Amino acid sequence: QVQLAESGGGLVQAGDSLKLSCAASGRTFSAYGMGWFRQVPGKDREFVAAITKSGDTTYYADSVKGRFTISRDNAQNTVWLQMNSLKPEDSAVYSCAATPFSNDNYFLRSHRYYDYWGQGTQVTVSS
Repeated sequence: QVQLAESGGGLVQAGDSLKLSCAASGRTFSAYGMGWFRQVPGKDREFVAAITKSGDTTYYADSVKGRFTISRDNAQNTVWLQMNSLKPEDSAVYSCAATPFSNDNYFLRSHRYYDYWGQGTQVTVSS
């Protein structure tokens, strides 16, 4: 079991920045690839960013590339999502997740291959 807890969401204006945190506990954090996904009511869960277990490779959705940065510290059992130049269309519930498929781009981008999820944190960007 891996328990995940997100924090850092909130209400901001377009152009602002937010940094989301995801604290993990339980099984060895460094054994899991980590991802951030977001969802708005009525829409499918959307991939945002992922990072391999060692942190040496990151992947991003085209919609956030160049604005968002995912990072992790295995010593702190934490993964972050730095979000810059936020847009109203970035508004969603953001969730972090852990997958044993650590080093494969295909698996890291699909929510179907993640075993553990946090409860989510709301991000609202006003125009």
